[in-house]
Amino acid sequence: MTDTGYSQPKPPLGVGSIVGESFSILFGHFIKVIIIGFVPTLIGFLLSGALTGYNVALGLEVQDFSGPGSVVAFIISLLINMIVYSITTALLVQLAYDAKLTRPIQIGRYIGPAISVIVPLAVITIVLSILVSIGLVLFIVPGLWIYAVFAVIAPVIVIERAGFNAMGRSRFLTKEYRWPIVGALILGIVLSMIISFLAMFVVGLIVSIGSIGLIIGIILFAGMSTLGAGYISILIALIYARLREIKEGVNVDQIASVFD
Repeated sequence: MTDTGYSQPKPPLGVGSIVGESFSILFGHFIKVIIIGFVPTLIGFLLSGALTGYNVALGLEVQDFSGPGSVVAFIISLLINMIVYSITTALLVQLAYDAKLTRPIQIGRYIGPAISVIVPLAVITIVLSILVSIGLVLFIVPGLWIYAVFAVIAPVIVIERAGFNAMGRSRFLTKEYRWPIVGALILGIVLSMIISFLAMFVVGLIVSIGSIGLIIGIILFAGMSTLGAGYISILIALIYARLREIKEGVNVDQIASVFD
């Protein structure tokens, strides 16, 4: 007689494997990751700099909120950066699956699917950023928890075309795996912070040269910023693939087939 009182053990997310593979994809396709993220990131910095000042956009000066115009400029700048991040993420999600499957990386093929989902992805990214910021202000853990709950929104929108239903879908997929996701995301966030710190330090030295230094600094900062954002995007794409495998028996080949 079999005992049916015990449920099957929950399959592990495999954070170590996902983190390792994310680094492998990032550095194995380093130039292509930079190319994908550089153009939108550079455009975002140029627009933000025009609104708030380039030293502010580069993190070398603090935003002056002395007038209502500066507040509006700062808010618009934040929105621009979130939209840029959404576009970059939508592109890199597709690269991550092609890289995982050792398929050719075809950047031109990623543009159409990325543009087609940019509205819901940008809007939900803005909403999620507000929720995470509120959580971080209250206490760090709630902010990270919210981030983990909605961590796979980008691949859900890009792969499943879930639109504004992506928040509920992400909540379902991440259920029971949120603490491991938090651990993986912390590593990505720390990496991004280290890269940003180094970028600001190097750019600060270069900008002091003058106008030419400012131009070089903007280009360098955009390139280095792409690395941190690129790693997080690849990490999230692989987390999503693993969650689909665990919960729905869907493998990466089936996920990537939507782009064929």
